[in-house]
Amino acid sequence: MKKRVLSVLFTVLFIMMVLGGCKKNVGSPEDNAVSETEEETEEEEGYLFGYIGIDMKNPYFETLELSIQTELQNQGHRLMIRNQESDDDIQNQQIEELIAEGVKAVFLCPMDSEKITEGLEALDEAGIPVINVDTQVKESSLIEAFIGSDNKNAGYVCGEDLKKRVPNGGKIILLECASRNSVNQRITGFEEAIMNSGFEVLNRVDVNGEKEEAKARMKEFLAEYPEIDAVMCGNDPIALGALEAVEEAGRSEVLIYGVDGSPDVKKKLAENNRNLVGTGAQSPINIGKRAVETALAILNGEDYEKEIYEETFLITRENVELYGTDGWQ
Repeated sequence: MKKRVLSVLFTVLFIMMVLGGCKKNVGSPEDNAVSETEEETEEEEGYLFGYIGIDMKNPYFETLELSIQTELQNQGHRLMIRNQESDDDIQNQQIEELIAEGVKAVFLCPMDSEKITEGLEALDEAGIPVINVDTQVKESSLIEAFIGSDNKNAGYVCGEDLKKRVPNGGKIILLECASRNSVNQRITGFEEAIMNSGFEVLNRVDVNGEKEEAKARMKEFLAEYPEIDAVMCGNDPIALGALEAVEEAGRSEVLIYGVDGSPDVKKKLAENNRNLVGTGAQSPINIGKRAVETALAILNGEDYEKEIYEETFLITRENVELYGTDGWQ
């Protein structure tokens, strides 16, 4: 009888020890439900932002995206990135994806300033603020803030420089990207600068902001027009495409201007390239930092500027050494 009682007591003690041991976290995190919960909480700290950008073949946009991502990570926040290259409708689909993911705010650089309205309306209905960067949307009432470059001035300084180099006026080609307000503003600024100065626009064409299309169309213009004094390009990739066409044609008299201030163009300027003379420079790094600063102010209920225009200025063959060629200014 005593043996049976002792046996039962030992069994009860053993069970209590086992149950007590189960309360301890041992082994890997996967073995402990408490550790999993703590780990998930750490991962979810900070805000989740969305980013929708364009044309990653242009290093400007790559740098802008990286600036936003780095600034957010440094402050303990997360960024869900969506990019696209050619289809305007994809951006509206991506907006729906970000809404479903539960982002707190969206950084948006639209492919088409007007077609993005559908997506903006969806974000507005979901109560998700939009920080519009680089290229302004048409429906500004659907965004909280815009951060970009003074694009009109970026084109204007190119026109002012051309008047100094060709004081008696001349014949010009314009290589544009009609769907992007930023490029339109640059071309407008350039045209205003050269107005009533003896310049004639021989032709203008939309090259969708792309280098290869710019090169192809520039080849056609060089064959069609024996006299071209200058080419104004909506961005630096366009300028590099035009440059290749001009160099292959041996047209050393043609002057080329771009806008961006990209490392690739600055390297060409530093080589004292005979055709490429200047670029209206901007800073995607500063735009990204100001965009993050604005987004956090919006979410935290703090005061913020609704429109911010970063300074633009001219980099030429004569002053490029002041800015360096290895990165963005």
